[in-house]
Amino acid sequence: MHENLQRRRAADRTLRIAAAWIVAALAVAAAFQPPAALAHPHVWVTARAQFVFAQDKLTAIRHSWTFDPAYSQYATQGLDTNGDGKLDASELEELARINIDGLYEFDFFTKAKANGKPVTFKTATDASLEFTDGSLILHFTLPVDPPVAAGRALSVEVYDPTYFVSFVFAPGQDAATVVGSAGTCAVTVTRPKQTDFNEQQALSEAFFEALTTASTFGQDFATRAVIACP
Repeated sequence: MHENLQRRRAADRTLRIAAAWIVAALAVAAAFQPPAALAHPHVWVTARAQFVFAQDKLTAIRHSWTFDPAYSQYATQGLDTNGDGKLDASELEELARINIDGLYEFDFFTKAKANGKPVTFKTATDASLEFTDGSLILHFTLPVDPPVAAGRALSVEVYDPTYFVSFVFAPGQDAATVVGSAGTCAVTVTRPKQTDFNEQQALSEAFFEALTTASTFGQDFATRAVIACP
């Protein structure tokens, strides 16, 4: 009984931390690096995206984000409630919900434009987490409201304005794909250059602490996908 109580307390503590998952990541950085080495970003996300079309209009974006092992291990402390050494869907369900609630405040770090006009999204759906090969993977869907035609100028950027979190599209052709009735739409992915990362290392922590969600600094390190449909 005492052991079960400790597990519940550990799980509750982890969930409270995960509710502010970006803040939690600072603790991860401090734990794994000496203070002098701290620099943005503090969390690394490898992103994949599916662009869902219906009747030649974008109706949703399905995100799949793989978090770095250090953050993944920290965020899942105490969640193995049955003590079997694994994290199943039921043990991660609440954490997925809390993460999605927190991401709402940051517009899910997703910006899109169609023919120069902003694309708007409803709140995320189908949120789930899995723990694979030592990393958390967050899946969720962003419904587009209203659906938009891709035309020749649909662009999607994934980035944190404060650059606390680094988003980079995964290598390979499955990083950004089109599904549905979009026909022969082509997807082009661009990723931040290594020189960009080197330049940000020279900036102080105070510089980053002064950034807000209204800042544009993080956009310089945005991972982008451009969808062109004939």
